Amino acid sequence: MRRGGRERSMGFFEHLDEMRGTLIKSAIVFAIFAALIGYFMKEFNEVLLWPLHYVQAEKPTLVLELGTTTVMEGFNVVIQMCFLGGFILAAPFILFFVGQFVAPALTDHELRMVLPLVFMAGLLFLIGASFSFFLLVPSTIRVSIEINELLGYTLRWTPGSYYSLLTWLVLGVGAAFEFPLLIVLLVYMGVITTAFLRKYRRHAIVVIFIIAAVVTPTPDPVTQTLFAAPLYILFELAVFAGARVEKKRNERLRAP
Repeated sequence: MRRGGRERSMGFFEHLDEMRGTLIKSAIVFAIFAALIGYFMKEFNEVLLWPLHYVQAEKPTLVLELGTTTVMEGFNVVIQMCFLGGFILAAPFILFFVGQFVAPALTDHELRMVLPLVFMAGLLFLIGASFSFFLLVPSTIRVSIEINELLGYTLRWTPGSYYSLLTWLVLGVGAAFEFPLLIVLLVYMGVITTAFLRKYRRHAIVVIFIIAAVVTPTPDPVTQTLFAAPLYILFELAVFAGARVEKKRNERLRAP
C-alpha cells in the first residue's frame, strides 16, 4: 500500500508508465514554449536586448551594435534562446507534473512541507532572475562600457558574448537566490541550528561576498555589493524562518 492511504498499490512497470507519462508531458510543454520562442524570435530577442538598450539610452553618443564574427554564431544564439527560454518558461509546468508523480508517495505532513517549498523555490528564482535582468545586467554593461571608454577601446561586442553574459547572470543569480531554502532545510533536518548561523553571521557575510564575486563577471565593488545586499537580506530571512521551523520541530519531537 502507498503512504497516507491516498492511492492503491502499484507495480514496478506501472510506476515506469507513470514516469514515462510525466516525461512526455514535460517534453511536450518544453517543445511548445521553444517553438513559440522560435516563432516570435524577433520580439523575444528585443525583450532580451532591453538591458543593453536601457544603457544605450543613457549614453546617446554611444555607438554599439552587436555583430557576429563567425558563420554559425547567429544560429547558435537562436538555439540558445529557444533551449534556455523554453526550459525556463516550461519549468513551472514541469515542477507541477513532477509533483503529481511524487505526491501520492508522500505523507500528509511531507506534502505540507513540499508544496510550500516548491512554490518558494520558483518564487525566489523568479525574484533573483528579475533582479539580475533589470539591475545587475545593466550595471555590468554600464561598468564594462565605462572601462572600455577609459582605455580608449572600440566596442565590438558579439551576440554570443552578450547572451552568454545574460545567461550567466540571470540563471546564476536566480540559482543563488535559492540558498535560503537550503538553510531552512538544513535547520529542519537538524544539520545546523539558528544559534550556529547567528554565531557565524560575519563569516556568512564573507561567503556572500565571495559568491557575489564569482557570479558577477565584473570586479567592481558596486556591482558585487548590489548583488551581495539582497543575498544578506535573504540570509537574515532564512535565519528567521529557520527559527520558526526549529521551534516547531522541537515541539513535535517533545510531543508524546
